[in-house]
Amino acid sequence: MVTVNDYLKSKYGCKVYKLALSAKVTCPNRDGTLGTRGCIFCSEGGSGEFAAGAEKSVNDQILEAKARVAAKAGPGAGYIAYFQSFTNTYGDFDYLSRMFREAIGVSDVVILSIATRPDCISDEMYGLLEELNKIKPVWVELGLQTANEQTARYIRRCYELPVYDECVARLRSIGIEVITHVILGLPGETREDMAATVRHVVEVGSNGIKLQLLHVLRGTDLEREYRLGKVPVMELDEYVDLLMYLLTLIPDNVVVHRLTGDGPKKGLLAPLWTGDKKKVLNTINAALKERKTNGHYFNDRR
Repeated sequence: MVTVNDYLKSKYGCKVYKLALSAKVTCPNRDGTLGTRGCIFCSEGGSGEFAAGAEKSVNDQILEAKARVAAKAGPGAGYIAYFQSFTNTYGDFDYLSRMFREAIGVSDVVILSIATRPDCISDEMYGLLEELNKIKPVWVELGLQTANEQTARYIRRCYELPVYDECVARLRSIGIEVITHVILGLPGETREDMAATVRHVVEVGSNGIKLQLLHVLRGTDLEREYRLGKVPVMELDEYVDLLMYLLTLIPDNVVVHRLTGDGPKKGLLAPLWTGDKKKVLNTINAALKERKTNGHYFNDRR
């Protein structure tokens, strides 16, 4: 397994930290174009609860985000400007162009990373991404979540799998690195359903993958489903066992950007064990070491 930390350190020779930013955009699944309630699991913050203050300029957000990691970053660190909240290629083109150019122009920002949907990148936006990628590397993070079309309809993703496939191919054709978000534990999905999603992400050519456990957050439609008993949640040991299996499906040319995720504690309904990040990471690392000791290892260098 190649982790993002290993990948970045080998490429830049230093520790690289991600700065979560907000472009103050929305989503077609919220503004009435495709829907008004968003994906079933999505919070009011559009998965950007840890982003810097949306009311501030990009430069001010970057300064604020740097201050949060200053104690561990130290001098000489590099940064990823990560537009995280909602759909960051969806909106006024000139406005988004200014935001991205401002972020990429910061001297110690080494990568521009943009979270979006594969159905929300216009021809004009593809051209901008290609142009920016010639200045500094650009990553595009696509919210796939699942390759299962039935599950996709349930979570109200509002686009079909071939849209994702075509987007990955087009981004790769212009030199953009693609990172795919996958949610593990979606209602009704089996272990093999989740494995099929990981296999699809690898086969279609994504450069990286983020594996994220399903969180039930207060104020989402998923909360209602959970309270009706329709959303089983995994225990820690069950989740770690699943991860160990899925990692065997990911070749070394696909960078693993995430093995878990943080739900905002004040809004987290389930599973509550995810709130203890240190315990979760220690359990995952122990499982990785055990697999190495037993000879069932996959080139992990964490």
